[in-house]
Amino acid sequence: MELYTNLREGEKGAWISIGIYLILSTIKLTIGIFGSSEALKADGLNNFTDIIASVAILIGLRISQKPPDSHHQYGHLRAETIASLVAAFIMAFIGIQVLIQAIRHLVNPTEETPSMLTAIVGLGSAIIMYIVYRYNLQLANRIHSAALKAAAYDNRSDALVSIGATIGIVGSILGFPILDGITALLVGIIIIYTAYTIFHDAAYTLSDGFNVEEAESLSTIVRLVDGVDELQDFKARMHGNLMFVDLTVTVDPNLNVMNSHRITEEIEQRIMKVKPFSVVLVHIEPNMDTLDDM
Repeated sequence: MELYTNLREGEKGAWISIGIYLILSTIKLTIGIFGSSEALKADGLNNFTDIIASVAILIGLRISQKPPDSHHQYGHLRAETIASLVAAFIMAFIGIQVLIQAIRHLVNPTEETPSMLTAIVGLGSAIIMYIVYRYNLQLANRIHSAALKAAAYDNRSDALVSIGATIGIVGSILGFPILDGITALLVGIIIIYTAYTIFHDAAYTLSDGFNVEEAESLSTIVRLVDGVDELQDFKARMHGNLMFVDLTVTVDPNLNVMNSHRITEEIEQRIMKVKPFSVVLVHIEPNMDTLDDM
């Protein structure tokens, strides 16, 4: 199935992110400690949380590829969403630790000025993360992976964080040491906000939340199918990257089984044209108003 093939391909992006984050977090934490930069250390911890998030996405992608069994008849596609939820809690915990350290640094500032090397590392990291962001975004769009797209946007936010850290470090070198601590504080806030965003999206999906505008757009597609008199009910939910749609339409009560079946197939095909990875269940009802008029 193409969906599972795409999940396997999506692992490439997760592995690249893990490798880059591992290298960058090690360099930033090391240089940040020896170069006396709270902002770079905070950025390093931010990348450490990204390692955890990327590992969670990788595990989720692996489990999601397991075929349906007697206990999971719809498959294991939601494992990816659950892994994101776990990663969000871990990221929030580390974000709080970064905030605490930044506040301590602001309350009891050190006299040490960050070295220029810390600024160079921050700027280089921003460039690398932007390249990773572009790669993962293109891959996510090609394989239709919502989780990998979220990881790509996280890559972009990391590039922005590194730019902010660099600005704070340069400002501290130029004689404004408080900027280094303020930047570290902002990095902590960004980590917690990112964790909240991931948690919100995962919880929304797990609670069968579905975008209202997208539901209306799909409903319009159904109403335009020849033979559909009325769309009585429309429900949709996400199961990992797979969309399940349940709908009820009314048709001419005098149609035979073959013609009614043709309408259901047309509805399925039109929805799957715009949403390739979807399962559409159509229930046909006779239009009683038409029957009464006869």
